Amino acid sequence: MERVSIDGPDRRMGPAADKRALSGPLGTTELAINYYELAPGDSFGFGYHRHPNQEEVFYVMEGTATFETEDGDVAVGAGEAVRFGPGEWQLGRNAGEERVVALALGAPKDTGETEMLRECADCGGRTENTIEMAEDRESLVTRCTDCGAETGRFT
Repeated sequence: MERVSIDGPDRRMGPAADKRALSGPLGTTELAINYYELAPGDSFGFGYHRHPNQEEVFYVMEGTATFETEDGDVAVGAGEAVRFGPGEWQLGRNAGEERVVALALGAPKDTGETEMLRECADCGGRTENTIEMAEDRESLVTRCTDCGAETGRFT
């Protein structure tokens, strides 16, 4: 048995006010587990994305998370869960005024290649993006794969 406090793992850089990976401290081998706190306007992911080889479940403990999907927006409130099968496009965000607290569970643990789309002002629409560490190592940067423009910066 393994046990971990949410405050134990270090916060990870990204688009959420707080993200903590619990898989490592718990020693999971087949399941990715992440704890999130989203301030208003924050999101779970860096962009609209899909995991071709992983299913993902979000359990909302507090607040309401709004998920952009191919079928439109879906609001998931406290005490509810939502599942995305492998290859389903989605982006969860906090579109409300109160903090969202949630767990994300993914299987298998290794997502393989994640496909992500973000708005690129230079290209004039949603394009494929990559994520890289900024030169100062203080933030993560998303870049358009078509033109190389920076489309986001996350601490």
